[in-house]
Amino acid sequence: MSTPSAPASPPPVGPRDPYAEFLDAVVDGLARAASLESLSLTSEEARAQLSLDPGPEGDAAFPAHRLAHSAHQAPAEVAAAIARRFAPSLPIGSVRAKGAYVNFVAEPQALTVRTLGLALSLGASYGHGLGANVRTCVEHTSANPTGPFHVGRVRNAIIGDSLARVIRAAGAEVTTQYYIDDMGRQAAMITWIWTKPRESWPEPIRAATEGKEGADEKSDLRYGRPYPAVSAYLKEHAEAREEVAKLVRDIETGRAPAEHRRLAKTILDGMLASLSRLGIRFDEFVWESDFVRDGSVDRVVTRLRQAEHAVQEANGAWAIDATGYGLPKESNHVVFQRGDGTSLYVTRDVAYHLAKFARFDRVLDVLGQDHQLHARTLEALLTEVGEARRPSFLIYQDITVPEGGRMSTRGGSAVWLDELLAEAVDRARKEVLARREDLSVPEVEAIAESVATGALRYHILRVAPEKPVAFRWEDALSFEGRSGPFLQYSYARASSVLRRGEAERPPYPFEPGRLNDPEELALVRVIARFPRAVAYAARMSHVHSLAAYAHDLADQFNRFYHAVPVLKGGEARASRIALVAAVHQTLGNALDLLGVDRLETM
Repeated sequence: MSTPSAPASPPPVGPRDPYAEFLDAVVDGLARAASLESLSLTSEEARAQLSLDPGPEGDAAFPAHRLAHSAHQAPAEVAAAIARRFAPSLPIGSVRAKGAYVNFVAEPQALTVRTLGLALSLGASYGHGLGANVRTCVEHTSANPTGPFHVGRVRNAIIGDSLARVIRAAGAEVTTQYYIDDMGRQAAMITWIWTKPRESWPEPIRAATEGKEGADEKSDLRYGRPYPAVSAYLKEHAEAREEVAKLVRDIETGRAPAEHRRLAKTILDGMLASLSRLGIRFDEFVWESDFVRDGSVDRVVTRLRQAEHAVQEANGAWAIDATGYGLPKESNHVVFQRGDGTSLYVTRDVAYHLAKFARFDRVLDVLGQDHQLHARTLEALLTEVGEARRPSFLIYQDITVPEGGRMSTRGGSAVWLDELLAEAVDRARKEVLARREDLSVPEVEAIAESVATGALRYHILRVAPEKPVAFRWEDALSFEGRSGPFLQYSYARASSVLRRGEAERPPYPFEPGRLNDPEELALVRVIARFPRAVAYAARMSHVHSLAAYAHDLADQFNRFYHAVPVLKGGEARASRIALVAAVHQTLGNALDLLGVDRLETM
């Protein structure tokens, strides 16, 4: 299956990266030092092998293993020889060999000038790359319009939204899409029940829904409420199942009831209202049925019938023998057209992806782990129709809540996103009131909403997609540690410093020689990493790495804040305020990419 691969080299640097001049000097110096030792190493090879941010050892490290292998020497010997030959000069501060690595440290004052200069001059665009002219489609969420979002679904939306923000910041032209499945059995189940008069609903379904409507309830809750009861009812009643099956056929053949799309859109509108509280919006909505109406699915079926591994079954259905594609044995027979002439979801998904490939240079799908087989099947059918391009899949694991288990709308065992947000706001309100007694009610409510939504987004984003998320309130809403509120509190603290230091104004002039404390220099290094953190997250689809970066920045800022006086810093006061301003800008930009609200006060 096509997934984002490991980088062959570090993320590129450019004039908007504080480390650009330093790294250029490192790679050129490495090539010269290697040449003096009669070793073959070009600047391009040195850059490709360079390790960035190796930790306390320095700002960059060159591993000598490959060079030593070609020279038939010990890596440690080669590293020591290169370090001896290397003549450091600005913007390189020092060069030292340790084991098989040559470690490089940027000259502190030069890095400070470059870092603060860029952060303060570029402002909201600090960390952003220049346009790369890569048209990118990020399809995410795409939950069926059958009822409210449950917590298990929202990880897709949060990852997808932040990923789109990061890729856009890295310089690509990004379009986000929501793919609306209005043709499958689940959508048909909603239409089946709501096109019947309420008094004619089967008693079990009526009993499960009557008396539960509220005056102001959202459309997704109202129209999605019967769904679990309908699902259970269909399991026991063959006649009802046949009615739904006929409706599915009618929808595909253009005979859908007039209410069908309206119902789907009404439910979707309620679902999107929930996502909007998390700052999640979409550029385009793509309806699955449109690919049937415009003939795209028919064209895919024609190409699949002519494919090398196409077979027709006795009942008239068509399938692909996918034995050679590494699918599970029970999934090797991929039906793409039923005997009655209707298509299947995966067939329509092929049509959708062909349309995406026609418009975009990079296609990225965010999918839950339960869709991995579908992704592999889609790739097999794309091969069968002769399409060489592939989407990249970002596969994520489930999110659970303290009650445990995976959640299911169909089974009715779900914790709704709206309910979770309501509880998050209530808990955040209590935390805010415990810290601030001087705020008005509207101020408390606004801060509580931002803290709650930021806590949920960051709690999900901080975990790598391949790992499950166990949602715990004490972690998500903590004002310390790896949490959204901690980042927001750190940003608010920087805002407070800037307000109290109002005598100093933008563009915040500074003297790099005044910033010599170890905590100051460490903070400069973290700020300087931001452009490459964004580039790496965009390239690898690793939004969790940017979440980790934001925590590192907030954590180092708080270390600096407690270790070094700012407003009472004497001759260093103005320079330290400039450093706080750079933190404020950089952390704010990172919060924007993570979709976490900036708070000027908490």
